[in-house]
Amino acid sequence: MKNKRFSATRAAGIQHIKRIKRVSLGLLAASISLLANAAEQDDAPITPYRPSVSNSAQLPFPGQLEAEFGVLSGKSGDARRDSLPSLLKLAFSEQWGILLGGDLRVMNDDGAGTRVRGMGDVNLVLKQAFLIDSETAFGLELGVKLPTAKQAIGTEKRDYTLNGIYSKDLGDWHLDLNANVTKMGWVDDGVSRWQTGLSSAFSYSLSEALGVTAEWSGTKSKGSLPQNQVLLALTYSPNKRLTFDIGLSKGISATATDRAFFAGVVVPVGRLF
Repeated sequence: MKNKRFSATRAAGIQHIKRIKRVSLGLLAASISLLANAAEQDDAPITPYRPSVSNSAQLPFPGQLEAEFGVLSGKSGDARRDSLPSLLKLAFSEQWGILLGGDLRVMNDDGAGTRVRGMGDVNLVLKQAFLIDSETAFGLELGVKLPTAKQAIGTEKRDYTLNGIYSKDLGDWHLDLNANVTKMGWVDDGVSRWQTGLSSAFSYSLSEALGVTAEWSGTKSKGSLPQNQVLLALTYSPNKRLTFDIGLSKGISATATDRAFFAGVVVPVGRLF
């Protein structure tokens, strides 16, 4: 009986890996298709926000619609969560823009035999950038989480977030600091609806095409334990209009996700104006 259970677990793991590979290949094909379309447009560079939790204060090139797609697989004990995060970014000017993102697909496995699949929540963000000089910028984001996911995946309540950003170029280094506060639509009994978050991401250019990113991020609500994690990622940009990323994150607090693998791509979709 023990061998049968082991075989079943191993088979499930193999199937999971195959699904991740299929999704990754699909993302690669989609990025190549989008890149081919973008080649017909203006050659304005992209402004990736992936792969870190921290957003950059800078907005994309005005009028250029950019898309970010990825795959994220996290594990905590026997529980697993796989998702396909996405983000669309559009700037109306150098100071104002909007972000629309969320999980295109979520697959939750609680480790006890219950699996739930469906669309994730959608996040809509209005963003303002304050450009100090060519190397320094501040940013302000006002966002709302729209409860589009089913209860087994989301909370079915709206969340509101105000995020402040500081970005700085330091030679081959780039720094993004984020500090935010979120009013949660749903929380456990005894937990405050107000959640604070901090993150700091450092990126370093190894070469013209290769870069590495390291980040610490965490959240805290009164009445609950903090959730903190560290992240390490590698980025590859064959040109200024295409960036791939791959990396790992590790929870460093008891309530954070034990570990997660992610990969993604950032491409321009086209010039809208």
